[in-house]
Amino acid sequence: MNPELEELALLNRVLEVYDQKFVGQYLNQMSPGSWCRETVNRWAKGKAAPRLRYAEYRALEQLLPKPPAASHHEFDFVDLFAGIGGIRRGFEGIGGRCVFTSEWNAEAVKTYKANYYCDSSHHVFNKDIREITLSNDDGISEEAAYRHIAVSVPDHDVLLAGFPCQPFSIAGVSKKNALGRAHGFECKTQGTLFFDVARVLAVKKPAAFLLENVKNLKSHDRGRTFKVIAETLDELGYWVADMDAGDGADPKIIDGRHFVPQHRERVILVGFRKDLNVHEGFTLADIFKHRPQKLPALGDILDTEVDPKYILTQKLWEYLFNYAIKHKAKGNGFGYGLVSADSVARTLSARYYKDGSEILIDRGFNPNRPLDSRMNQKNRPRRLTPRECARLMGFDGPGESNFRIPVSDTQAYKQFGNSVVVPVFAAVAKLMRPRILAATAPAKERLLKFA
Repeated sequence: MNPELEELALLNRVLEVYDQKFVGQYLNQMSPGSWCRETVNRWAKGKAAPRLRYAEYRALEQLLPKPPAASHHEFDFVDLFAGIGGIRRGFEGIGGRCVFTSEWNAEAVKTYKANYYCDSSHHVFNKDIREITLSNDDGISEEAAYRHIAVSVPDHDVLLAGFPCQPFSIAGVSKKNALGRAHGFECKTQGTLFFDVARVLAVKKPAAFLLENVKNLKSHDRGRTFKVIAETLDELGYWVADMDAGDGADPKIIDGRHFVPQHRERVILVGFRKDLNVHEGFTLADIFKHRPQKLPALGDILDTEVDPKYILTQKLWEYLFNYAIKHKAKGNGFGYGLVSADSVARTLSARYYKDGSEILIDRGFNPNRPLDSRMNQKNRPRRLTPRECARLMGFDGPGESNFRIPVSDTQAYKQFGNSVVVPVFAAVAKLMRPRILAATAPAKERLLKFA
């Protein structure tokens, strides 16, 4: 490739993640006075053609994820409703290669592309899965939609999807019935984003899948939503782990507190194609075989020095404090969550950027003194920083700062609050690995004893 075009191509990849102002300031640190936002803007628009020195080129490369050290991979997977890639990390860790990513949120895509290498020679990036499944067009026949999925989604062995749960669309189902086009799972799941997952499963028939959702998926619409999902997966030819669990302990519901210092319960559905006969004996109850030997404490993930901007303002702290008192008097449990180094935090939510109330780091608040006392005001609690959120979710380990956060604090809080506890899904991936490899092996080699 022409060197000038190669440099421009690198710039365009970097600008998919970082804005022009950041890139200009970043390059200007190496070549003071040579770079600014406007210079980068003119270059990107083809109005100028500045040349990069070798050190500048390498510096820009450092802003992007590197290719994996080993070119060998043992299976392929797709990452639907990918967010910032929390589920992907576990499956890359067991030898998988991502060949398709779908994520509609532009800010989440920046974080994803900042952290995961996506080679265009084998990887496809999609914004809206409905553009692939064609579920956003009632005029498209199911046969046409299936043909489109077949050519748009690469073949893969494992499907990963942290799909949102939406209420079923009664109107949508009724319309399909009126047109005489509804049948089987198409009728039952139309109107939800699970429907899009089901369509991909129906067409591509991967050996296995992992689906993730909030705990309340099981009780949504008095259990009818979950019943339809279970029936749909069965109809598509998949065995799903632990589906016979009763109302007591359910292995499909896993609390992140067993892996990180945070309560975060999620429903995890792991399925294998029945015809491959690799599912016998699989249960998510075995996930605890892959628990960390030493569970990190909340204090392990906290920084010793934090920008004062994360300390609550006097006005906000007073509001939260009095709000909690008011609701406690009414017998409600609403209020802030003040935590210390040995606490297990509440669930980090996507609304954390608003006031941080669910997880506030105690800086020496004394409940025996008046709120407006000098010491209590000096020691007002603080929010977690985005970096500490990355550790709380398991994207970084204690003391690490490897996960790139190229977005604003507000966006980072939303992204981590919408994500998954990475070590949980790494453990599930390890459980699934021997079954995946058995399923993708030739039939004559599929006789595998599971420990």
